[in-house]
Amino acid sequence: MRAIATQTNLCAMIAVLTLPLAAPALAQDAPSAQQAQPTDPAAAGPINVDRALPTDTASMTPGPELKGVITARHGDRLKVTTADGSSSVVGIIPATTIKASSGLFGGKQKLGPEALLNGLPVTVKTLQAGDQLIASQVVFRNNDFKTAAMIRNGTAQQFAEQSAATEALRGRMADIDKYNIKSTTNVYFDTGKASLSPEARAQLCNAATQAEQTDNALLLVVGYTDSVGSDDYNQTLSEKRAGATINFLQQQCHWKPWRMLTPTGMAKADPAASNDTPEGKAQNRRVSVNVLVSKSVDGI
Repeated sequence: MRAIATQTNLCAMIAVLTLPLAAPALAQDAPSAQQAQPTDPAAAGPINVDRALPTDTASMTPGPELKGVITARHGDRLKVTTADGSSSVVGIIPATTIKASSGLFGGKQKLGPEALLNGLPVTVKTLQAGDQLIASQVVFRNNDFKTAAMIRNGTAQQFAEQSAATEALRGRMADIDKYNIKSTTNVYFDTGKASLSPEARAQLCNAATQAEQTDNALLLVVGYTDSVGSDDYNQTLSEKRAGATINFLQQQCHWKPWRMLTPTGMAKADPAASNDTPEGKAQNRRVSVNVLVSKSVDGI
């Protein structure tokens, strides 16, 4: 891992980290600004519950099938984040069928929305109602539900101890904008893409392993792009890259979510190299994984 070139811009970004965590928006990969950049109504930021959900399924059209993890719940809406970091907000209505893949709940019993726990991997069949997605069916596996329920209820001693450690650490992190930057790992992407290469995957798990050896370490993930494309497109793409990186760190490298600061997309800002050459652009299509320790606890 390399020390970050400058700390000024990164410290400025950290000032926004007290905002609620928002999953990265969905972007369509494209190599240039001239390509079409359609707006996806399922692209999800923070969950908005101000609008009522439509319930007349007869007037709806088939929507996409989503396979991912429930990363947020609010009332009758849930957020599903897929493996590539894309997130969609889906509405749950009385007509939604919710079931396990086998007989954990007696097989024929229809489940309620309370079974849809944060952290639960699901497959969601959707209907499109204007710019909203409505779940027609949500299916999950028995073992996944048991794991999510155990975490939710805190029945495992290890989870209880982890929760206590989390609160203790958060208590010492009140001054969130004052960090020491211990190291930075950069992983790189193809033009217009947010998928991680095998090399990037190995680098991320190595970075997580080394960060684990640093007491009180947190990770800040920041996505970037080169200068190709519009500002809006690059902002969305940089957020998508950061989201894919966070998902991999948590799911495959076993980095704990409570040790992850709010991700940031910086688009083409703060380039690592000149965008005038293909080589420079390649260095700018990156995600930086920064290992941070609060100055208030560094050395404890």
